[in-house]
Amino acid sequence: MEVFGSARNRKEFYARMKLLRSRHGKTKTPFRFRYFKWILWFSLSLYFFATSLGNHRPATTSLKTIIPQPQLRSVSGVFSDAAILRQPRSLKDLRVYIYELPSKYNSDWLSNKRCSNHLFASEVAIHKALIKSNVRTFDPAVADFFFMPVYVSCNFSTVNGFPAIGHARGLLSSAVELISSEFPFWNRSNGSDHVFVASHDFGACFHSMENKAITDGIPEFMRNSIVLQTFGVRYHHPCQDVENIVIPPYVSPEKVQSVLSMSPITGRRDIFAFFRGKMEVHPKNVSGQFYSKRVRTEILRKYRNDRRFYLRRNRFAGYLSEIVRSVFCLCPLGWAPWSPRLVESIALGCIPVIIADGIRLPFETAVPWSEISLTVAERDVGKLGRILDYVAATNLSVIQRNLWDPTVQRGLLFHDDVEVGDATWQILNALSEKLE
Repeated sequence: MEVFGSARNRKEFYARMKLLRSRHGKTKTPFRFRYFKWILWFSLSLYFFATSLGNHRPATTSLKTIIPQPQLRSVSGVFSDAAILRQPRSLKDLRVYIYELPSKYNSDWLSNKRCSNHLFASEVAIHKALIKSNVRTFDPAVADFFFMPVYVSCNFSTVNGFPAIGHARGLLSSAVELISSEFPFWNRSNGSDHVFVASHDFGACFHSMENKAITDGIPEFMRNSIVLQTFGVRYHHPCQDVENIVIPPYVSPEKVQSVLSMSPITGRRDIFAFFRGKMEVHPKNVSGQFYSKRVRTEILRKYRNDRRFYLRRNRFAGYLSEIVRSVFCLCPLGWAPWSPRLVESIALGCIPVIIADGIRLPFETAVPWSEISLTVAERDVGKLGRILDYVAATNLSVIQRNLWDPTVQRGLLFHDDVEVGDATWQILNALSEKLE
């Protein structure tokens, strides 16, 4: 303002001098007035020169100008501007060292293609993305965190095809013994700056049944470390008695895009409420435990003959094509509170109806869960029909508009390369916040 003000004053002065010359004429100007004029010119020139020096400030580049504007627009639907401006600065300085372990700990398992595509495959996806990311350092001396690339979810049962993780503790323990004997970094911090992935039913307890998971607990050697795990609840639980970040289960972004190429996210949705999965008529299993705390059984009993509800108990390889046709997708707990349906429904634009009391959702400070999903208490599952009818009649379009923002989908999917706002990026940002 001062600079512009000075320029304006100079302009006014020039105009004023021109008027004096016109009025008096050049030959009639008195001798002393001519000298006064030159003295005044010299004084004003000196003044403007001194003012320009006083107002000079070193040029600075704000953080906002460093970040490309298209990038800001692409994520502003989910993250506040303040958060966006803060996050790239912290990630730019973040350094993660990735241990190069013998192939028996990771790459050997990839001979089975399922290893990198099933619901526990975030351990593979995160490793792949970090290898190519800008935060990777090859100098462990400058690292903020140390990533342990051990795949424990790729040992598939020959009986039912599910991941068998009974070997997980031994494999991880062996990896820790190896790096602690060859490098000083584990012993230096007692593992507190080391990062593991535990993308299983009950996280770092490494068991699919809760009672057994609680009995076994988290391995002693991991208790000081940071665990990226799909399991998280809002109450005390032995399987989250460790520094942890709740991450989404793995859903293939290629499969999502394949479905959306055939059925756009804003297309026709002719299924009101959808669920396909295990629903026990008699929920008490052979071990005497109740699957899904009877919630799925109650859904089947109450709504199996309700034409609004599309309920299927058998498996179907093309079930993603059913999700993209649905308005509401039921996401009840199974043995654990979380399921891949949370990510699948959001990625395909179906409103997730979360029925799992006390669940802690992935990236809760970044993903606007309350604006894109419904949460129904387990005890209210019998009222589900009325609840969904009410939402459909009131604010359905608002929820869908929030849900269909592409930045929401990106925040829960893993990609081969880290993308701004995607799941691996969210993990890195959560890690960087631990340094502040």
